[in-house]
Amino acid sequence: MALRVLNPNAEILNKSAALYMNINAAKGLQDVLKTNLGPKGTIKMLVGGSGDIKLTKDGNTLLKEMQIQNPTAIMIARTAVAQDDISGDGTTSTVLFIGELMKQSERYISEGMHPRVLVDGVDIAKRATLEFLEKFKTPVLMGETPDKEMLKMVARTTVRTKLYESLADQLTDIVVNAVLCIQKPEEPIDLFMVEIMHMKHKFDVDTHLVEGLVLDHGARHPDMKKRVENCYILTCNVSLEYEKSEINAGFFYSNAEQREKMVAAERRQVDEKIQKIIDIKKKVCDGTDKNFVVINQKGIDPPSLDLLAREGIVALRRAKRRNMERLVLACGGEAVNSVDDLTPSVLGWAGLVYEHVLGEEKYTFVENVKNPHSCTILIKGPNDHTIAQIKDAVRDGLRAVKNTLEDQAVILGAGAFEVAASQHLKSTIKKTVQGRAQLGVEAFADALLVVPKTLAENSGLDTQDVLIGLQAEHEKGNIVGLNHHTGEPMDPYMEGIFDNYSVKRQIINSGPVIASQLLLVDEVIRAGRNMRKS
Repeated sequence: MALRVLNPNAEILNKSAALYMNINAAKGLQDVLKTNLGPKGTIKMLVGGSGDIKLTKDGNTLLKEMQIQNPTAIMIARTAVAQDDISGDGTTSTVLFIGELMKQSERYISEGMHPRVLVDGVDIAKRATLEFLEKFKTPVLMGETPDKEMLKMVARTTVRTKLYESLADQLTDIVVNAVLCIQKPEEPIDLFMVEIMHMKHKFDVDTHLVEGLVLDHGARHPDMKKRVENCYILTCNVSLEYEKSEINAGFFYSNAEQREKMVAAERRQVDEKIQKIIDIKKKVCDGTDKNFVVINQKGIDPPSLDLLAREGIVALRRAKRRNMERLVLACGGEAVNSVDDLTPSVLGWAGLVYEHVLGEEKYTFVENVKNPHSCTILIKGPNDHTIAQIKDAVRDGLRAVKNTLEDQAVILGAGAFEVAASQHLKSTIKKTVQGRAQLGVEAFADALLVVPKTLAENSGLDTQDVLIGLQAEHEKGNIVGLNHHTGEPMDPYMEGIFDNYSVKRQIINSGPVIASQLLLVDEVIRAGRNMRKS
């Protein structure tokens, strides 16, 4: 072979060897993630090279952190990570579904069926399942006031698969309130307007929603008040420190008086800016019990801080740019870029601004704001991996609520959709397909059942019993899911177990595409490295 001559080290896997390598890679990855699915899933512990520990159930985190060697497995992992980027959830399900499709296809291919015919059948089944999904979804009307209970159910279903129940239920309320806080009519939801802060402090159940903002730094002057109420807030992006001139100039002075004048001239520019801030503070606060807070994106130098502190103004410098956007949404007012024409209309308002010191770090809380369109989820936990776990769960919960608001539909969870779709493919669609492609439809239908099967397995139940029970109920026309406590079929609608429509659609769209591509590979040429060693 010409290729052999070109590179004698290249390793070539021929027809069946290449196919089985792909199938085994998919099965291997599936076995790793299998135990994580659902609320009863187990936790994986990842230990880094320097001994740092990460405990997680989140499929996305696992796939990103695990060092996968096999090229096929990397490809599947990338699909799952893309799934997370697009819809925020469903990574574990994607990997399981791809692995199971490969497993089911292996049965038929080992009996001599050509992969191309099988892939055609899988494609028909995929289109039919997507059509079925449209019929199966439960529409949710999200008008001016969204149905909070429904959103809570969707968020709870997602968050419970990542954390234990009591904490998950508490986070559910937090997540739903956070999304409803930032939602604006007729505008897409921007989840970046929910700031996620974490403090190593107390317990995980102390995590709560702050309707306002938490900044991760404090005032930089010892005389500034640590707690102020009824505050006007000036959000600005102005440099309040002495800037060196662009050009190098030399000054010669012959006596101390001239030097004093030069210093005064240098400071004048900054002092004038500070004076303008002090003037507006006097204008709005004098004679009242109201206070004034300046939050600046650029620096404020010590002499300026001192001037502000004497006037009783609390000043924070070098705030993050994202926080400036959030501040305006939370407190109202406008962010100003110059102090020249300050009017009371550009000021925001907060009922309470206070500083919280935790060890070395300072946090500033801006609370009791009028009509917040931005909020902060303050995650507390005793150690780093607890905080990381909650953070992942909160992120997925926020995405789940956002998806529900945008899809205006949900899917019954607990494996109900998978069993129903599988029955539909076998009883209706398979009859309409001619010839051997039927077997592709069957493989797809069997692969869908991986979700209820794995849910049952992770709950310590007998997989066959559970599946037969669910299928029997579905044949009677009842749509049921799996009660993972008892193993009996139950109505997910009554239990409030719902999945995201967009997540399911993405899984059914992307899974078969990757599986089909891998099944059609009949030769792998790998230059210069031994494949079986990795």
